[in-house]
Amino acid sequence: MITPTNEQSRSSIVPMAIVAMLFFILGFATWLNGSLMPYLKQILQLSPFQASLILFSFYIAVTFTALPSAWVIRKVGYKNGMALGMGVMMVAGLLFIPAAQTQVFALFLLAQLVMGAGQTLLQTAVNPYVVRLGPEESAAARVSVMGILNKGAGVIAPMVFTALILDSFKDRVGTTLTQVQIDEMAASLIYPYLGMAIFIGILAVAVKKSPLPELDKDAEDEHSGQGQIKQALAHPNLVFGIIALFVYVAVEVIAGDTIGTFALTLGVKNYGVMTSYTMLCMVLGYTLGIICIPRFISQPNALMLSAILGLILTAGIVFGDNNSYMIANTLLVPFGGAYLPDTLLMIACLGLANAIVWPAVWPLALSGMGKLTSTGSALLIMGIAGGAFGPLFWGLTSSATSLGMQGGYMVMFPCYCFILFYAVKGYKIKSWK
Repeated sequence: MITPTNEQSRSSIVPMAIVAMLFFILGFATWLNGSLMPYLKQILQLSPFQASLILFSFYIAVTFTALPSAWVIRKVGYKNGMALGMGVMMVAGLLFIPAAQTQVFALFLLAQLVMGAGQTLLQTAVNPYVVRLGPEESAAARVSVMGILNKGAGVIAPMVFTALILDSFKDRVGTTLTQVQIDEMAASLIYPYLGMAIFIGILAVAVKKSPLPELDKDAEDEHSGQGQIKQALAHPNLVFGIIALFVYVAVEVIAGDTIGTFALTLGVKNYGVMTSYTMLCMVLGYTLGIICIPRFISQPNALMLSAILGLILTAGIVFGDNNSYMIANTLLVPFGGAYLPDTLLMIACLGLANAIVWPAVWPLALSGMGKLTSTGSALLIMGIAGGAFGPLFWGLTSSATSLGMQGGYMVMFPCYCFILFYAVKGYKIKSWK
């Protein structure tokens, strides 16, 4: 006998499979930046600050397209919003072709900006499906699974980028490139991005014609104006939560997307796959979180331990010895792993420190919000803009300190300090009085 619950479960399998694929695509396109950044730095001979603009242009799109994306979704619906978001991402993929042909930095930044805008629209449309397609009591588990898919794509994307593009140019790391070599490296971007654009375009059509059900819009969505925003900001735990997510995304992107550029300066030939190391640590952190929270440790305590680990690793990165290989010799080389500097591996281990922050901050920030929950959620999403400013400050600090890029990582100290404050006290503050 098939119960209503079983029928609902079966009817959700295909939509959830489609949503899972979209989360993988989102992760793939996002964490491709970790390989693209050092590659463009080498081709265009960029300074650390200029290289950080590649990430800035991608993540800053969230700041000014998040609210317009919500408006678009209200007008065209969630399903059409997904297809439209992927359509914008396809256009971004095509923009990389003239950028590679002309080697004009501004065109690369434009392509990144458009890719960020398309991703924001797709994120705005796809996230509600995770919660609404299935029982409410198991929503957290579905969110965690989607998070693992997103970060898992971050493991694979740099490997694919390296296999398709970087493998032929490993011998050029640390050398001065001729114009012919630069042209050859730039041209190698064209077919992979053309292929990605075509694939995303086909997927957009498939989603448009797929059996994804249209979700009913919340009544709240229609009147979440200035009044509700003001009421939401009257909750200190939410305001501090927004800041916590802002600095968290800043350190997450620094750890995931600058590691390849730092590896390039250290002469590591496989710099293109370094983002995979950070993402592997994040997947491990997600898995530990699913197993341990709240069974063995509370969300605030997990957040506190994450911040402390982040501070310890940051100190090791900034003041560590780039010629020390103790971690690799102990944990990697005996098992056939890579021979990498300690400082580089500590950047990767930041993925473990960062993994728990996002899922821990959300429930603490939205505690007690009641009917303002969706407005609070929209404001929390704005914290993703930290991904634009974290690498920017890293680039500025890298250019301003005698330690170079290694010294640039000191910008993470205040970020983890604020996360620690939020874990210990910030989430408990319920009133400004």
